[in-house]
Amino acid sequence: MTGGTLTRRQLGVAGAGALCLAALPGAVSAAPRKGTRPWPYLIGADVSWIPEDEAAGATYYEDGNRKDVLAIFRDAGFNAIKLRLFVDPANGYSKGKPGGPWCDLPRTIDFARRIKAAGFHLSLTLHYSDTWADPQHQDKPAAWAELPFTKLVEAVHRHTDETFAAMKAAGVAPDLAILGNETTFGMLWPDGRVPLTIATGNPVTDREHMNVSGAGGYDRFAALLKAGIAATRAQLPGTPIALHNHLGRHWPIVRHWTDSLIARDVDFDALGFSCYQQAAQGDWERTFAEFSRRYPDKGFFAIEYSSRKRYLNDLVHAHPNGWGSYIWEPTRHQEAIFLKDGKSAGEGPRPDLLSQGLNSAEAPGATPSSEPAPGTPKSEDHGGRYDADPAFLQLYRQMARDYGVLK
Repeated sequence: MTGGTLTRRQLGVAGAGALCLAALPGAVSAAPRKGTRPWPYLIGADVSWIPEDEAAGATYYEDGNRKDVLAIFRDAGFNAIKLRLFVDPANGYSKGKPGGPWCDLPRTIDFARRIKAAGFHLSLTLHYSDTWADPQHQDKPAAWAELPFTKLVEAVHRHTDETFAAMKAAGVAPDLAILGNETTFGMLWPDGRVPLTIATGNPVTDREHMNVSGAGGYDRFAALLKAGIAATRAQLPGTPIALHNHLGRHWPIVRHWTDSLIARDVDFDALGFSCYQQAAQGDWERTFAEFSRRYPDKGFFAIEYSSRKRYLNDLVHAHPNGWGSYIWEPTRHQEAIFLKDGKSAGEGPRPDLLSQGLNSAEAPGATPSSEPAPGTPKSEDHGGRYDADPAFLQLYRQMARDYGVLK
């Protein structure tokens, strides 16, 4: 079956100005019905770098006036913020960084308080690793490295449970829980790794992920996800749960991946797609349309993007089960919406199509490119003055008005 609504029976399940935010934080008490948008359209930003940049001396300006960076986002029509959390970043992501560990639970809670106080919808992505979990790296946390699989499943449940219990106790429970980051090829390798069986068209990705030996496969990947989902449902009943597939451009891979998880009773509410690049024009549009037809009980959103801002958001917004989008680290990554010394604070826009040049966001750390891999700073100094780019602020304000987010 390549189209239409997918059911478990068909899969043969065996059991294995002012923002209009009335329905945003705290207003949803039940999981969304049939995948439809449970909030106003989310115009979101993933901005976990901000606290460490501020600690390095970063300041933010709009029209020459210094402002809290969250106020700049809010005034531009953003209504959602996403953060990331590592298991023990002192062992990985934050090792050697001054002022850290960054993106640990205490600092995430501190930043989440600012975000909630500013009236934003809050999402949290759990990287089940001490460092970046992405299409090239899904390394186990150091404390879990030698655990047998049954204990690894327990560790996922315990970590998820303790994380959300702490956030709930602090009054900053996320409004959307995202379990795993870019888990297209599984998580907690090799136990939960999923070999690639359909070519992506990106030679780096295909070389790395096809014909992988020693991978645990979908049964183990599903068991790990189900442990995190069970803990989330227990701590945050009614909070939607999302998973993350980084190949939003590739419908056959998305379909196979999603079917494989549904067949194993992985109970999630939405799927986030990374949308950095296409193989051909219309790839994202096809995925969103086919996903909506095949899985009408699930939502979707652009969990990461940078360039082609209005085009991509219009594609998501066109579907009732298109929940929104999150631009990835827009203060200083890729086509940033801030300027530094009069120039883009990021590296600039990336090619639209694979044939125009590979975007390393599809294969962090592996794509031969002058562009740093996502998360790799261009330099160690991220202090200094950042000015919001008026053209991009106007673009987002107009988008927010057109979507009914900004009145």
